[in-house]
Amino acid sequence: MITCALTGAGDTVGRSEHVPVTPEQIAESGIAAALAGATIVHIHVRDPETGKGSRNVAYYREVVERIRASDVDVIVNTTAGMGGDLVLDPHDPTTFLEGTDLVSGVDRLPHVEELLPDICTLDCGSLNFGEGSLVYVSTPDMLREGAKKIQELGVRCEMEIFDTGHLWFAKQLVEEGLIDAPAMYQLCMGIPYGAPADPGTLAAMVNQLPEGAVWASFALGPMQMPWVAQSILLGGHVRVGLEDNLYLRKGVKATNAQLVEQARTIVEAMGARVATPDEGREILQLKARS
Repeated sequence: MITCALTGAGDTVGRSEHVPVTPEQIAESGIAAALAGATIVHIHVRDPETGKGSRNVAYYREVVERIRASDVDVIVNTTAGMGGDLVLDPHDPTTFLEGTDLVSGVDRLPHVEELLPDICTLDCGSLNFGEGSLVYVSTPDMLREGAKKIQELGVRCEMEIFDTGHLWFAKQLVEEGLIDAPAMYQLCMGIPYGAPADPGTLAAMVNQLPEGAVWASFALGPMQMPWVAQSILLGGHVRVGLEDNLYLRKGVKATNAQLVEQARTIVEAMGARVATPDEGREILQLKARS
């Protein structure tokens, strides 16, 4: 399966004219990615005025409804990771600075409850997110509460793994029965300061996955396409898209459809085949498209 992560929430809008911002642009980019061969589209939304990441349910509704209303079939995966940003004053860490957007695990899910996508994500641990004083907060209590709600909604949970401890906890969620089979793991590599985009680290994490796990991995920037090959070599699925990388090759900015096309070329050159959305539904035991 190829997942295309369409836009993310990072500060990329000013760096490429191809990053979709409005709900219409995000939906159109997702449809184009599906036509290029994406099995799954992973959806964030942005404030159309500022370009910054948003939790606005209306934006999600428009994106998902536009994709579902199209003649193009694709599995819909919405993020549920927004609402975990905590920016601390390093000299007074009890003071939260501008950029903080921190809510409970369940309060990160209203769009999932309303729209019932095929899949939504669950970020399986806290992380020092890059330089400065931004911490992504996802505590065990928050995660258990969120996982239970996602399970009750009947949505497949994609567990986002940014470091080895996250994988440890994700397996704990599975053991506790809070994640329905087949458990779905996304190994997120190269995000500062989580697991590095190192083939040995990826192999070690894959070796820790339980039997029967469905897994994919991705890496950022120039490592995006090499990671397609790394994932396939180890038996996993793949993710590309403008959330993680803006370039087709050095100096050439990409569209989501172009990144999917390049990933498809790598998949097929390695003797594998890209799953259709219906085949992806079989792999993930999802309901057939109505």
